[in-house]
Amino acid sequence: MNTIRSICVYCGSSPGRDVTYAKAGHLLGRSIAKSGLRLIYGGGTRGIMGAVAEGAMRAGGKVTGIIPRFLINREATETALDRLDELVITENMHERKHTMFEKSDAFVALPGGIGTVEEIIEIMTWGQLGHHRKPIVFGNVGGFWDPMLALLDHMMAEGFIHTAQRVRPLIVADLVTLVHGYPKLASFRVPGEPVRVAQP
Repeated sequence: MNTIRSICVYCGSSPGRDVTYAKAGHLLGRSIAKSGLRLIYGGGTRGIMGAVAEGAMRAGGKVTGIIPRFLINREATETALDRLDELVITENMHERKHTMFEKSDAFVALPGGIGTVEEIIEIMTWGQLGHHRKPIVFGNVGGFWDPMLALLDHMMAEGFIHTAQRVRPLIVADLVTLVHGYPKLASFRVPGEPVRVAQP
């Protein structure tokens, strides 16, 4: 049985056009901290990334930021990064993604752009290939991920996803559920490997 002690959050380094996206990030960060879990994220201090980290830190949570050296001045400031209790600076994106995977027990995708899509899809791909059995969650704020979920359903219907049981994500639909329903991870089961949330 795997114990969930850390949650990786993938999300945009920009706030997006809807203010609810950043609010969701802040609330999720706070929820992770209040649950006694460590936040693992991309190290940015702006946009939704910054909101997630700020929510966790204000709630007294532990935060690990993982950022490539070349993105520090684009997605963060060194002063803001000093507030994190753990900072990992990588040399490239590949190292960043691998480190985030290794340090995380579950993955949540909040609204974001191409990078966010690439990250969560890679995690799903590794799950399909049997490289991990960690929970995958789509924070479907305002229906943001509906087109992606429809595409996944279409791929499955057309016979291109043959191991759907390995990549079946948990869908969290709204802000209230995103925060107060987060313990759903406690009952989330990946076939063959039960998962429970660590007690604070």
